[in-house]
Amino acid sequence: MAAPKRPRVVLLDIEGTVCPISFVKDVLFPYALQALPETLKTQWDSPAFAPYRNAFPPEHAASPAALEEHVRDLMSRDVKISYLKSLQGYLWESGYKNGELKAPLFPDVAPKIASWRNADDGGGVQVMIYSSGSVAAQKLLFRHTNGEPADLTPDIADFFDTVNAGPKTETSSYQKIASKHATIPASEWLFLSDNVLEVEAAKKAGMQSFVVERPGNAPLSEGARREHRVIKSFDEL
Repeated sequence: MAAPKRPRVVLLDIEGTVCPISFVKDVLFPYALQALPETLKTQWDSPAFAPYRNAFPPEHAASPAALEEHVRDLMSRDVKISYLKSLQGYLWESGYKNGELKAPLFPDVAPKIASWRNADDGGGVQVMIYSSGSVAAQKLLFRHTNGEPADLTPDIADFFDTVNAGPKTETSSYQKIASKHATIPASEWLFLSDNVLEVEAAKKAGMQSFVVERPGNAPLSEGARREHRVIKSFDEL
């Protein structure tokens, strides 16, 4: 069997891969719920808020109370639906900008992203992001990190979410992502995620893909360890 080709693109998941799952569940989600009532009260009829409100099904966008109830229900069940993810990004924006929110990247992440981009091989490795969070929320997170520099967005070539790519456990989503950069064969992409089902979908699309095992992630089965390469740090790559 031929050796895997050296990746020209590294496609990164966020939650449990570049930052702890706890940041999303214990910091970002509570922040959004805390900011929601005041946002609905003061911005319900504002032009800036209208696209987020109008993206919700009409029965849930009928009043601030109805929308808040629906948002709380969706978030309690961790439903990954595009209109909720967009609203969350809007709610987090002020928190990032005023310094209340800062993404706690694992220590190996920022240096490795920089080294990939600056690889001394005639062009480096492109770094891209694929997360269930909206592209807007992804950009906010990578613009406000504990890394050095704090803004990593200049090192990231593209962003994908469930709106512009599709669900993360479907092979067609990875095919769609690769097709956007069609000059790079799927075999020269490396997708890194803590989610085994996502890794399997990426592999079926022809990508290389490894499972990332980080502190706080769900335990991996022995079957997953046998089937996939598992890394604990980007420094292993």
